[in-house]
Amino acid sequence: MAKNKKNVLIFFTDQQRADTLGVHGNPLNLTPNIDYDAMTGTHCENAFTPQPVCLPARAALQTGKYSSEINCNTNDDVLPTTERTLAHHFNDAGYETAYFGKWHLNACDTAPFKEPQGGYKTWCAANILEFISDAYETVLFDETGKEVRLPGYRVDATIDLAIRHIDKKKDQPFFMMVSLLEPHMQNTRDDYPAPTGYQSRYIDAWTPPDLRALGGTSAQHLPGYYGMVKRIDEAYGRVKDALRSLGILENTIVLFTSDHGCHFKTRNTEYKRSCHDSSLKIPMVWSGAQFSHGGRLPNNISLVDVPPTLLDACGIPVPDDMSGQSILPLVNRTDNNFREHIYAEISESHVGRCVRTSRWKYSIRQLPDNTFIDDFLYDIKADPWELNNIIGYRSHQQVVKVMRERLVKQMLAIGQEEPTIIDAEEVDSKQYAVTEAEVFL
Repeated sequence: MAKNKKNVLIFFTDQQRADTLGVHGNPLNLTPNIDYDAMTGTHCENAFTPQPVCLPARAALQTGKYSSEINCNTNDDVLPTTERTLAHHFNDAGYETAYFGKWHLNACDTAPFKEPQGGYKTWCAANILEFISDAYETVLFDETGKEVRLPGYRVDATIDLAIRHIDKKKDQPFFMMVSLLEPHMQNTRDDYPAPTGYQSRYIDAWTPPDLRALGGTSAQHLPGYYGMVKRIDEAYGRVKDALRSLGILENTIVLFTSDHGCHFKTRNTEYKRSCHDSSLKIPMVWSGAQFSHGGRLPNNISLVDVPPTLLDACGIPVPDDMSGQSILPLVNRTDNNFREHIYAEISESHVGRCVRTSRWKYSIRQLPDNTFIDDFLYDIKADPWELNNIIGYRSHQQVVKVMRERLVKQMLAIGQEEPTIIDAEEVDSKQYAVTEAEVFL
């Protein structure tokens, strides 16, 4: 392997809530391998997606830009070929680049690609894996567009590909993305198919407080969902063991994260399109190289921060047009000058925009005439599960003012038009009035 060059492996899941991890309070021991790295590596305890929809979130991860900046607003859009992805940057730096699993950056096309996408040299993937494969029928396409059918559970089949490739490229610096469909539902039948025997382990198991309060489809779907998460953790452990056995674990940056969460139809009639934390908050755990012993980071971190962080960690120049920030100064404790909020947007159904700080969440939703209206305000410290919407409360109008200003400033900064926002109907809550000076105390 080229001297001093670190390997990079992104272990990416689909629709995984942050609270599936033990370090986020899940008591079911679903993720002992990931939890171990969270406790011994670097754990971003407040990590969020900038778009709780598959394609837009993946576009942000590949480019370090918000999806609206690159016209990847819905699942029917296509990542522009003019955009430089992580693969392009790592190719230029002399890395072997590879992609395995779900791509979903080419609208909802199920056809095989005629060539690898996004600049990746090695490719065995499918655009919308959930429509062309099943839990025990994995179908991918190689660099020539040839169909590749793989045996076993879909998670295992994809991980087998990755491990074989790591073994082949162990003497060269590599950048690899392993993108699992799980624990996303099987769209063809609205099911969360766990490996055989795994779903029954979690019947009537622990339910997160927001789902316990609001219901949705969690009683029906959590057992399968948890079973999928358990297998994901086992697969993650297999990858780490492979790196260890090949003697390259310490020199490999491994990132575990997801594209968005899942609210199980508690906030609307869908699974993820919502600006609530159940959809926005994602697991994010780093290990290896500079991220060993980085500790727990309480900062608000977004998927758009991943590309600049990886480039920074590997000594590759970070382009000025990336909207994300490298978190390496936070990891190294050299600079805590990091933005206070995360920004998220939905531009498909349930269109909305929101900003979230450590204390407050403010969101607006779009009306049919393209104006916006105040949708919700939550006090995260007092109401972490977002069950008490205080938008319109007379006592919190200064909070709305400050958060709205921050939201509009963020929207303008990434090229969106200044929104017309209609105030929520005022309510006399009989609560203590929060002053502007107290908003961020």
